[in-house]
Amino acid sequence: MLKNKMLTTALCLTAGIFMTMASATDSEARKDRIVFGGGPAGGTFQVVANAIQVYKPVKNIEEFTVKAQSSAGSVENLRTVNSGKSDFGVVYSGHVYLGRNGLMKNDTTKYENVLAVSYLYGAPAQLVVRADSGIKSVKDLEGKKVGVGNAGSGAFANCELFFTHMGVWDKIERNAMGYNDAAAAFGNNQLDAFWLFTAFPSGAVIMAAQTNDIAMVDLDADAAGSSFYKKYPYFAKLTVPAGTYKGVDTDIGSFQDSALWVANADVPEDVVYKLLSTMYTDEGLAHMVSQKKTFKEMSIATGANGIVTPLHPGAIKFWKEKGIL
Repeated sequence: MLKNKMLTTALCLTAGIFMTMASATDSEARKDRIVFGGGPAGGTFQVVANAIQVYKPVKNIEEFTVKAQSSAGSVENLRTVNSGKSDFGVVYSGHVYLGRNGLMKNDTTKYENVLAVSYLYGAPAQLVVRADSGIKSVKDLEGKKVGVGNAGSGAFANCELFFTHMGVWDKIERNAMGYNDAAAAFGNNQLDAFWLFTAFPSGAVIMAAQTNDIAMVDLDADAAGSSFYKKYPYFAKLTVPAGTYKGVDTDIGSFQDSALWVANADVPEDVVYKLLSTMYTDEGLAHMVSQKKTFKEMSIATGANGIVTPLHPGAIKFWKEKGIL
């Protein structure tokens, strides 16, 4: 009898566990699934999507669940968000602008379903040369060996854009490679210069400065003197402060693009508003910084920075309430 009672109790407990699991699964199944396009594994874009997905207050939202999805990066996110395959994504402001106006390289499609949600962080251009090279402008790179970033990367695309604008893209010996590889090649005198499009201080530049006396080209001076900002209004001026890198003892002018959180136009207003209200709190912003220090740029005050294209209605509501718009 005791054995039968114990068996019955065990069966009841097991059934209860399965019922609880089924209930939790049903609860998850009832939630709308929101896809957030990130980037390649290990990249900052993917960290954004993952950080939002794992933030506990986001996981506790009853109406929907956020699922981070890796991607090739900015351009792919532009296309998947526009088509609705992704609800959210991280896209450079420049790609949002060019895509909306049908100006993407070899692509006249107008990506008009991609609406801005918020500014995340800035990615500045940096061009490293040797201190005794005599290279003071991008135009001085003619005939030189230059690291231009990985093929297919945002760094490569923006290097091609800027160098083409300056008339030197087809006059240099281009070497498509990652930052660390470029720094190593620079240190071995295999490159005369290398280009980066990333937050500073960059580990690759720090590495280069350990083996060479380096200098940096004032890219803002080149841009301002060539109508670059007028043609590409999504780029913003900034300064790499003196002392950021060993041997660079003066402020260096540059420009940056902005990484934006974007949404498909059909994502409900209340979904965008709720996520912004959850992430743009002291706790939410601290969580983002804990995932990557780059996100210290995220704040209420900077929420609409670098955005030159239409905002999502949910974002308009949120930023108006915060006094940003």
